[in-house]
Amino acid sequence: MPHILVAGKIHDAGLKVLRAATGVTLDVVEEVSLGAYLPFVGKAEAILIRTQPLPAEAIAKAGRLRIVSRHGVGYDSGDVAALSARGIPLTIVGDVNSGSVAEHTLMLMLSLAKRVLAHDAATRTGDWNMRNRFDAIELSGKTLFVIGFGRIGRRVARLAQAFDMNVLTFDPFVAGDRIGESGATPVARIEDSLGSADFVSLHIPLSGQGALIGAEQLARMKPSAMLINTARGGLVDEAALADALANGQIAGAGLDVFAAEPPARDHPLFANKRVILSPHNAGLTEECAARMAAFAAQNILDFFAGKLDRSLVVNASNVPAKNASHEAST
Repeated sequence: MPHILVAGKIHDAGLKVLRAATGVTLDVVEEVSLGAYLPFVGKAEAILIRTQPLPAEAIAKAGRLRIVSRHGVGYDSGDVAALSARGIPLTIVGDVNSGSVAEHTLMLMLSLAKRVLAHDAATRTGDWNMRNRFDAIELSGKTLFVIGFGRIGRRVARLAQAFDMNVLTFDPFVAGDRIGESGATPVARIEDSLGSADFVSLHIPLSGQGALIGAEQLARMKPSAMLINTARGGLVDEAALADALANGQIAGAGLDVFAAEPPARDHPLFANKRVILSPHNAGLTEECAARMAAFAAQNILDFFAGKLDRSLVVNASNVPAKNASHEAST
């Protein structure tokens, strides 16, 4: 069995899976940074990694590396090409966090709609008359534009429909009839629906082509509209968003992710009271953190046991089938 590097703090459930496996040895580096784990990659046959980058530089130093297991479903922080060049599979967890992220998305929408932060502050400071401003809104009857209709996007749409919202969806990789079967309305272009949405929620990976929502897209949105991002920070031009909020182009935003994490203490969005922020923890409930850690750990053990589920391998098309078994490490 392999020597495994756990790069980043994970739930004890994942460590228990690894420690229970016969013959496995571990290096556990809890700090989530490249510099913290880099000294340990040389002897690692497997890396279980959180959100820190895995660049070609680190992969080149990992001469014994056979598999990388991502603690999550995103993989844009890793150099997939460098792994593929060596036939090293990069795995992700299965559908373990979609419910948590979807709930977090609805929490941000509801908190913005009901002005939760402002009303909480007013109550604590004695501004009881704030209740007479009638500035909270309802989700019922509003239009939600879901960009990306994967597992999380579908869950968000279903939750929104429970609040009697009208759901529009853009996803070029999902057939329109499949979207229609869910009760959502498919649209052909993002620009077609930005102007009619009361809420815009992002649920797609980074494409490497810059921000999906920038100044041009924000200008298309209604002054009463609100933007939610629980996907990836680089999808939104944060400077443009700060300007749009300051200028009244849109009414609010809820962000769980940032282009740079953690964001700088003087980030321009921090001062805006119509923004609700969270520290990239949409998928880090107690239950979900345990599932992700255990799943990511099991992917490594399954690889060395020769029974890895190739549907969980990001670069399966560039990795020979035999590399998804113990044959690769013997």
